[in-house]
Amino acid sequence: MLRAEVIDEGTLTCFEPGLTYDDGSPVNVEVSAAVFDGERLILASDKPIPGESRSAAFAVALENGKPVPESLTFLTAAAIKRAIKYEDFALTADGSHILATTGFDRIDGESHDLNAYNHLLIWPIGEPDRVQVVDPDPRDGVEGSLELRRKLDEAIGLPYYKIEGLAAVPSQPDLATPSDGLLLFGVREQGQDHENFEYVCRVVGAHYRVTDSGNLTFVDKLEERYRFSPGNYDGVRHVCGLSSLEYDPFNERLYLMASFEVDTNHGEQIGGYLWSMPLADFHADQVPSIVENAHGDALEFEHKAEGLAVLDATRVFVAYDNDRDMSLGSIDERDRRDACEAPYTLMRLTPRP
Repeated sequence: MLRAEVIDEGTLTCFEPGLTYDDGSPVNVEVSAAVFDGERLILASDKPIPGESRSAAFAVALENGKPVPESLTFLTAAAIKRAIKYEDFALTADGSHILATTGFDRIDGESHDLNAYNHLLIWPIGEPDRVQVVDPDPRDGVEGSLELRRKLDEAIGLPYYKIEGLAAVPSQPDLATPSDGLLLFGVREQGQDHENFEYVCRVVGAHYRVTDSGNLTFVDKLEERYRFSPGNYDGVRHVCGLSSLEYDPFNERLYLMASFEVDTNHGEQIGGYLWSMPLADFHADQVPSIVENAHGDALEFEHKAEGLAVLDATRVFVAYDNDRDMSLGSIDERDRRDACEAPYTLMRLTPRP
């Protein structure tokens, strides 16, 4: 079991204050995806960031684990700009490529108008301009990971779902079919439609290979690999759904993060929790351990924890997607953040004494 120590908290300015969409409405950064590639932290908002020189995905250097604002650069390759509603990033199991997934929660069976919400992307570390779409529709000129969408439909088994987690872990040694790893998708919501669903912590996945051309191909069937119930843990006060998956190669550990957004008599309350488990326990279908705070209680995030990046053997970076909630709480002495600011927490995780 792990305990968390907060090293630093703050906000990252992601674009100039006052940025608006064409209709005049303000652009609000809502960071939902994070990964560290060994040199830069790569983040993404689940809402578009307009402008030819901008996109919803951007990278920033770190100094002692903290973002260096003046180093921020946007990833502007056409496929990266085209995808909408980024929900998680991951490294391939060998650490050579970045993977990015959108939510896969919107589809139009009669047209391709919503294809942008159905993307899995891959590019080599440090070379986002070489991005490719994974598992596209075989028909020429149709953008989106529509074959992957079909496979997710079959694995999840319900007409509506939302993907919010992504992680690639090493394959088990006794796997019959050779692969480069096991790609995991975290399911946050599932049900009949976007108004009739339940929050879940469910993981589906398939083994994969990275081809000579730098794309990813699946080598076996996408199917359920894991699920657990946050409500079974002492200290979990709210119903929550999976919001991020992250593999920790330094400790051969998997992190599962879940967040909540509930209506109370005092308005909407947001937050989240974090679990960890050895990779061997994941394969053996064991239960994860909830991460504790310094007092030995379940760690409850003050904000809606959506992005998790492993920096090294002990430190992790947590990014928050607070939607339209502009409060900063204990992160900053200011009462409210600007729409261009993304709140974050830098934490150290160590075994419980």
